[in-house]
Amino acid sequence: MTTETMNPAASQRIAALRSGAEYTGTVVRHLAGNPSSLFGLVVITVLVILAVFAPLLATHDPYAQDLAATLQAPSGAHFFGTDEVGRDVYSRIVYGSRITLSIIALVAVIVGPIGLAVGTLAGYFGGWFDTVLMRITDIFLSFPSLILSLAFVAALGAGLENAIIAIALTSWPPIARLARAETLMLRNADYVSAAKLQGASAARIIWKSIVPMCMPSVLVRLTLSMATVILTAAGLGFLGLGAQPPLPEWGAMIAIGRRYMLESWWLVGFPGAAILCVSLAFNLIGDGLRDALDPKQRKGRH
Repeated sequence: MTTETMNPAASQRIAALRSGAEYTGTVVRHLAGNPSSLFGLVVITVLVILAVFAPLLATHDPYAQDLAATLQAPSGAHFFGTDEVGRDVYSRIVYGSRITLSIIALVAVIVGPIGLAVGTLAGYFGGWFDTVLMRITDIFLSFPSLILSLAFVAALGAGLENAIIAIALTSWPPIARLARAETLMLRNADYVSAAKLQGASAARIIWKSIVPMCMPSVLVRLTLSMATVILTAAGLGFLGLGAQPPLPEWGAMIAIGRRYMLESWWLVGFPGAAILCVSLAFNLIGDGLRDALDPKQRKGRH
Protein backbone atom coordinates (compact mmCIF):
# COMPACT_ATOMS: atom_id res chain seq x y z
CA MET A 1 0.00 0.00 0.00
CA THR A 2 1.47 3.37 -1.00
CA THR A 3 1.32 6.54 1.01
CA GLU A 4 -1.12 8.01 -1.51
CA THR A 5 -3.68 5.21 -0.97
CA MET A 6 -3.57 5.41 2.81
CA ASN A 7 -6.00 7.45 4.83
CA PRO A 8 -4.89 11.05 5.47
CA ALA A 9 -4.07 10.46 9.16
CA ALA A 10 -1.74 7.56 8.36
CA SER A 11 -0.09 9.59 5.59
CA GLN A 12 0.51 12.48 7.99
CA ARG A 13 2.07 10.15 10.58
CA ILE A 14 4.44 8.65 8.01
CA ALA A 15 5.38 12.11 6.74
CA ALA A 16 6.05 13.25 10.30
CA LEU A 17 8.24 10.22 10.98
CA ARG A 18 10.21 10.81 7.79
CA SER A 19 10.61 14.49 8.60
CA GLY A 20 11.76 13.67 12.13
CA ALA A 21 14.28 11.11 10.86
CA GLU A 22 15.67 13.59 8.32
CA TYR A 23 15.92 16.32 10.98
CA THR A 24 17.69 13.96 13.39
CA GLY A 25 20.07 12.91 10.64
CA THR A 26 20.88 16.56 9.90
CA VAL A 27 21.65 17.26 13.57
CA VAL A 28 23.84 14.14 13.87
CA ARG A 29 25.74 15.06 10.70
CA HIS A 30 26.33 18.56 12.06
CA LEU A 31 27.66 17.15 15.34
CA ALA A 32 29.89 14.67 13.50
CA GLY A 33 31.23 17.45 11.26
CA ASN A 34 32.35 19.56 14.24
CA PRO A 35 35.61 18.24 15.80
CA SER A 36 34.73 19.29 19.36
CA SER A 37 31.19 17.92 19.13
CA LEU A 38 32.55 14.73 17.58
CA PHE A 39 34.88 14.31 20.54
CA GLY A 40 31.90 14.69 22.86
CA LEU A 41 29.92 12.12 20.88
CA VAL A 42 32.82 9.66 21.02
CA VAL A 43 33.21 10.06 24.79
CA ILE A 44 29.49 9.63 25.46
CA THR A 45 29.41 6.61 23.14
CA VAL A 46 32.33 5.08 25.04
CA LEU A 47 30.52 5.79 28.32
CA VAL A 48 27.40 3.98 27.09
CA ILE A 49 29.45 1.04 25.80
CA LEU A 50 31.30 0.74 29.10
CA ALA A 51 28.03 0.82 31.04
CA VAL A 52 26.25 -1.72 28.85
CA PHE A 53 29.15 -4.16 28.45
CA ALA A 54 30.81 -3.65 31.84
CA PRO A 55 30.89 -7.40 32.70
CA LEU A 56 32.70 -8.09 29.42
CA LEU A 57 35.09 -5.14 29.50
CA ALA A 58 36.10 -5.31 33.16
CA THR A 59 39.16 -7.45 33.81
CA HIS A 60 38.43 -8.12 37.48
CA ASP A 61 35.57 -8.18 39.94
CA PRO A 62 35.24 -4.52 41.02
CA TYR A 63 34.51 -5.58 44.59
CA ALA A 64 37.13 -8.35 44.92
CA GLN A 65 39.84 -7.52 47.44
CA ASP A 66 43.42 -8.78 47.22
CA LEU A 67 45.41 -7.63 50.23
CA ALA A 68 48.58 -9.05 48.68
CA ALA A 69 48.29 -6.59 45.76
CA THR A 70 47.44 -3.29 47.42
CA LEU A 71 48.42 0.08 45.90
CA GLN A 72 50.06 -1.45 42.85
CA ALA A 73 50.99 0.92 40.04
CA PRO A 74 49.37 0.55 36.60
CA SER A 75 50.63 -2.55 34.83
CA GLY A 76 49.59 -5.27 32.40
CA ALA A 77 47.81 -7.11 35.18
CA HIS A 78 46.01 -4.01 36.45
CA PHE A 79 45.66 -1.36 33.75
CA PHE A 80 44.92 1.49 36.20
CA GLY A 81 46.61 -0.03 39.25
CA THR A 82 44.96 -1.20 42.47
CA ASP A 83 43.53 0.61 45.48
CA GLU A 84 44.25 0.37 49.18
CA VAL A 85 42.57 -3.05 49.51
CA GLY A 86 43.79 -4.50 46.22
CA ARG A 87 40.72 -3.83 44.07
CA ASP A 88 41.31 -3.23 40.37
CA VAL A 89 40.85 0.50 39.65
CA TYR A 90 40.15 -0.01 35.94
CA SER A 91 37.32 -2.44 36.63
CA ARG A 92 35.85 -0.12 39.25
CA ILE A 93 35.89 2.80 36.80
CA VAL A 94 34.20 0.63 34.17
CA TYR A 95 31.44 -0.36 36.57
CA GLY A 96 31.30 3.21 37.86
CA SER A 97 30.22 4.28 34.37
CA ARG A 98 26.93 2.49 35.06
CA ILE A 99 26.35 4.63 38.13
CA THR A 100 27.22 7.83 36.26
CA LEU A 101 24.99 6.96 33.31
CA SER A 102 22.14 6.04 35.66
CA ILE A 103 22.42 9.38 37.44
CA ILE A 104 22.44 11.27 34.13
CA ALA A 105 19.46 9.36 32.73
CA LEU A 106 17.31 9.56 35.87
CA VAL A 107 18.00 13.25 36.47
CA ALA A 108 17.25 14.07 32.82
CA VAL A 109 13.98 12.12 32.94
CA ILE A 110 12.91 13.94 36.10
CA VAL A 111 14.25 17.44 35.41
CA GLY A 112 13.23 17.83 31.76
CA PRO A 113 9.47 17.31 32.17
CA ILE A 114 9.29 19.24 35.46
CA GLY A 115 11.17 22.28 34.13
CA LEU A 116 9.26 22.23 30.84
CA ALA A 117 5.89 21.93 32.58
CA VAL A 118 6.56 24.70 35.10
CA GLY A 119 7.98 27.07 32.49
CA THR A 120 5.28 26.60 29.85
CA LEU A 121 2.41 26.81 32.35
CA ALA A 122 3.83 29.96 33.96
CA GLY A 123 4.51 31.63 30.62
CA TYR A 124 1.17 30.73 29.04
CA PHE A 125 -1.20 31.63 31.87
CA GLY A 126 0.81 34.54 33.31
CA GLY A 127 -0.63 36.68 36.11
CA TRP A 128 -0.53 35.47 39.68
CA PHE A 129 0.07 31.90 38.51
CA ASP A 130 3.28 32.98 36.78
CA THR A 131 4.31 35.06 39.80
CA VAL A 132 3.92 32.17 42.25
CA LEU A 133 5.78 29.65 40.09
CA MET A 134 8.61 32.04 39.27
CA ARG A 135 9.10 33.10 42.87
CA ILE A 136 9.44 29.44 43.83
CA THR A 137 11.91 29.05 40.97
CA ASP A 138 13.84 32.10 42.18
CA ILE A 139 14.13 30.60 45.66
CA PHE A 140 15.79 27.49 44.20
CA LEU A 141 18.03 29.58 41.94
CA SER A 142 19.21 31.75 44.82
CA PHE A 143 21.22 28.87 46.29
CA PRO A 144 24.27 27.23 44.66
CA SER A 145 23.22 23.83 43.32
CA LEU A 146 25.78 21.89 45.36
CA ILE A 147 24.83 23.63 48.61
CA LEU A 148 21.14 23.03 47.99
CA SER A 149 21.83 19.40 47.09
CA LEU A 150 23.73 19.00 50.35
CA ALA A 151 20.75 20.38 52.25
CA PHE A 152 18.33 17.97 50.57
CA VAL A 153 20.63 14.98 51.09
CA ALA A 154 21.06 15.94 54.74
CA ALA A 155 17.27 15.92 55.09
CA LEU A 156 16.71 12.74 53.07
CA GLY A 157 19.75 10.78 54.23
CA ALA A 158 22.95 9.70 52.51
CA GLY A 159 22.67 7.29 49.59
CA LEU A 160 22.68 7.16 45.80
CA GLU A 161 18.89 7.28 45.41
CA ASN A 162 18.55 10.29 47.70
CA ALA A 163 21.45 11.99 45.93
CA ILE A 164 19.65 11.60 42.58
CA ILE A 165 16.47 13.07 44.06
CA ALA A 166 18.42 15.97 45.57
CA ILE A 167 20.21 16.73 42.30
CA ALA A 168 16.93 16.60 40.37
CA LEU A 169 15.28 18.99 42.84
CA THR A 170 18.04 21.55 42.26
CA SER A 171 18.39 21.18 38.46
CA TRP A 172 14.92 22.04 37.12
CA PRO A 173 14.77 25.85 37.77
CA PRO A 174 17.07 26.93 34.87
CA ILE A 175 15.04 24.83 32.45
CA ALA A 176 11.81 26.30 33.81
CA ARG A 177 13.15 29.81 33.30
CA LEU A 178 14.15 29.03 29.74
CA ALA A 179 10.81 27.37 28.90
CA ARG A 180 8.93 30.35 30.35
CA ALA A 181 10.93 32.81 28.24
CA GLU A 182 10.23 30.76 25.11
CA THR A 183 6.52 30.51 25.98
CA LEU A 184 6.19 34.26 26.51
CA MET A 185 7.40 34.78 22.94
CA LEU A 186 5.16 32.05 21.51
CA ARG A 187 1.84 32.55 23.29
CA ASN A 188 0.87 35.51 21.09
CA ALA A 189 2.03 33.92 17.85
CA ASP A 190 -0.44 33.74 14.96
CA TYR A 191 -0.71 29.96 14.99
CA VAL A 192 -1.50 29.97 18.72
CA SER A 193 -4.18 32.62 18.17
CA ALA A 194 -5.61 30.52 15.34
CA ALA A 195 -5.76 27.48 17.63
CA LYS A 196 -7.63 29.52 20.23
CA LEU A 197 -10.15 30.69 17.64
CA GLN A 198 -10.74 27.08 16.65
CA GLY A 199 -11.69 26.31 20.25
CA ALA A 200 -8.56 24.40 21.28
CA SER A 201 -8.14 24.02 25.03
CA ALA A 202 -5.20 25.53 26.89
CA ALA A 203 -3.79 22.06 27.56
CA ARG A 204 -3.90 21.19 23.86
CA ILE A 205 -2.32 24.48 22.82
CA ILE A 206 0.50 24.08 25.33
CA TRP A 207 1.12 20.43 24.44
CA LYS A 208 0.71 20.64 20.66
CA SER A 209 1.82 24.17 19.82
CA ILE A 210 4.18 25.46 22.51
CA VAL A 211 6.03 22.47 23.95
CA PRO A 212 7.40 21.31 20.55
CA MET A 213 8.77 24.79 19.89
CA CYS A 214 10.43 24.89 23.32
CA MET A 215 12.02 21.46 22.99
CA PRO A 216 15.20 22.44 21.05
CA SER A 217 16.22 25.09 23.60
CA VAL A 218 15.30 22.86 26.53
CA LEU A 219 17.27 19.96 25.04
CA VAL A 220 20.36 22.13 24.67
CA ARG A 221 20.03 23.47 28.22
CA LEU A 222 19.44 19.98 29.60
CA THR A 223 22.55 18.67 27.84
CA LEU A 224 24.67 21.50 29.19
CA SER A 225 23.25 20.90 32.67
CA MET A 226 24.48 17.30 32.66
CA ALA A 227 28.05 18.47 33.27
CA THR A 228 26.89 20.19 36.46
CA VAL A 229 24.90 17.08 37.41
CA ILE A 230 27.98 14.89 37.04
CA LEU A 231 30.12 17.25 39.10
CA THR A 232 27.45 17.57 41.79
CA ALA A 233 27.04 13.78 42.00
CA ALA A 234 30.81 13.40 42.25
CA GLY A 235 30.93 16.11 44.93
CA LEU A 236 28.26 14.37 46.99
CA GLY A 237 30.09 11.07 46.58
CA PHE A 238 33.34 12.73 47.61
CA LEU A 239 31.71 14.08 50.77
CA GLY A 240 30.23 10.66 51.59
CA LEU A 241 26.64 11.75 50.97
CA GLY A 242 26.13 10.11 47.57
CA ALA A 243 26.89 6.54 46.57
CA GLN A 244 28.16 4.63 49.57
CA PRO A 245 31.16 2.26 49.67
CA PRO A 246 31.87 -0.22 48.25
CA LEU A 247 29.96 1.12 45.19
CA PRO A 248 32.52 2.19 42.54
CA GLU A 249 31.25 5.75 42.14
CA TRP A 250 33.96 8.01 40.75
CA GLY A 251 33.61 10.77 43.36
CA ALA A 252 33.69 8.27 46.22
CA MET A 253 36.77 6.64 44.66
CA ILE A 254 38.55 10.02 44.70
CA ALA A 255 37.53 10.58 48.33
CA ILE A 256 39.16 7.31 49.37
CA GLY A 257 42.16 7.72 47.10
CA ARG A 258 43.05 11.20 48.34
CA ARG A 259 44.63 9.64 51.45
CA TYR A 260 47.21 7.93 49.24
CA MET A 261 47.38 10.58 46.52
CA LEU A 262 51.05 11.53 46.92
CA GLU A 263 52.45 8.03 46.49
CA SER A 264 49.56 6.46 44.50
CA TRP A 265 48.43 9.11 42.03
CA TRP A 266 46.34 6.68 39.98
CA LEU A 267 43.73 6.39 42.73
CA VAL A 268 42.57 9.94 42.04
CA GLY A 269 44.04 10.50 38.58
CA PHE A 270 41.95 8.02 36.63
CA PRO A 271 38.57 8.64 38.32
CA GLY A 272 39.23 12.39 38.06
CA ALA A 273 40.06 12.04 34.36
CA ALA A 274 36.82 10.09 33.83
CA ILE A 275 34.77 12.85 35.48
CA LEU A 276 36.60 15.52 33.47
CA CYS A 277 36.13 13.76 30.12
CA VAL A 278 32.43 13.02 30.58
CA SER A 279 31.66 16.52 31.88
CA LEU A 280 33.59 18.11 29.02
CA ALA A 281 31.85 15.82 26.52
CA PHE A 282 28.38 16.97 27.58
CA ASN A 283 29.43 20.61 27.39
CA LEU A 284 30.82 20.12 23.87
CA ILE A 285 27.72 18.25 22.71
CA GLY A 286 25.54 20.98 24.22
CA ASP A 287 27.45 23.63 22.26
CA GLY A 288 27.12 21.54 19.10
CA LEU A 289 23.40 21.04 19.62
CA ARG A 290 22.94 24.76 20.16
CA ASP A 291 24.58 25.45 16.80
CA ALA A 292 22.67 22.66 15.05
CA LEU A 293 19.26 23.59 16.44
CA ASP A 294 19.67 27.36 16.09
CA PRO A 295 20.68 28.20 12.49
CA LYS A 296 20.62 31.96 13.20
CA GLN A 297 23.24 31.58 15.92
CA ARG A 298 25.34 29.33 13.70
CA LYS A 299 25.30 31.94 10.92
CA GLY A 300 26.21 34.64 13.41
CA ARG A 301 29.30 32.74 14.52
CA HIS A 302 30.49 32.28 10.97
